[in-house]
Amino acid sequence: MHFSRFEKNQLKYLAAKLKCSIDELKFVLENVEDHYYEYSKYKKDKDGSIKTYSNGAPKKRTITPSKGALKKIQSNIKRNILDNVVMPTHIQGGVRGKSNISNAKIHQGKKYKFTTDLKDFFPSVNNGLVYSVFLKLGFTNVQANWLTRLTTYKYGLPQGAPTSPALSNLAFIPIDERLISLCQPNKITYTRYIDDLTFSSANDFVDKVREILTIVVSGGFRVSFRKTLYCGKQTITGIEVGNNYIDAPIKIREKVKEEKLSKTETKPFTNYLKRIRQTNTNRFNALN
Repeated sequence: MHFSRFEKNQLKYLAAKLKCSIDELKFVLENVEDHYYEYSKYKKDKDGSIKTYSNGAPKKRTITPSKGALKKIQSNIKRNILDNVVMPTHIQGGVRGKSNISNAKIHQGKKYKFTTDLKDFFPSVNNGLVYSVFLKLGFTNVQANWLTRLTTYKYGLPQGAPTSPALSNLAFIPIDERLISLCQPNKITYTRYIDDLTFSSANDFVDKVREILTIVVSGGFRVSFRKTLYCGKQTITGIEVGNNYIDAPIKIREKVKEEKLSKTETKPFTNYLKRIRQTNTNRFNALN
């Protein structure tokens, strides 16, 4: 890779920003693909159980974590660049202090709920979208091109890279803004937990569902229609949402019963249930 004098100055600035040497940055840029490895991992529901197809076969996803110098540089991109971006309040996933619990809590008390899920979300965030993110963050064309090269793999965001959650959030914001423009005048609440989109309202808004999906698809993303549901009572990011409370689904509550009978010191499901119910009134907790 040949660098002009202008590019060398740009490279010097970026290396300082990323806390690495110029030679290290050049080497990684020239050999990005060599700094990833792949493996398969079972897909799991939020209760920890393995997802399966209709025939019972377990679902898997390909994980492509970075390694070595690239992983260190990506960690510095996250720490020194992406972590400094204040995310809008509707984004509840991949944000410090937010969780699937806080996401579900926002929709408590709403009679009508609509949820949908994006297929292959990270790979669908292509390098063009990532490049636009870095331009919007104030980087030059050359710097944005290098940062995109350092954070994408096979033309999309890699599963397992430290930069992917924040970049996916930032890349999807233009679509979020179009959705919010639709939701606000119609008194619809919208949140997004990574690739889970949730809408709720006190009023029936079934007539807006098609328009919502059209906005998402027009942005180049695919919707999982199997996970698309419009109704009153349903789970939101793995949480049961009622009028005056939120709670863990029955599968989690059964796991808690098992933990109570076990002698193990670590009780993850019990602690998870406690975190959920801590958001409710004392009256609800006393009844449960």
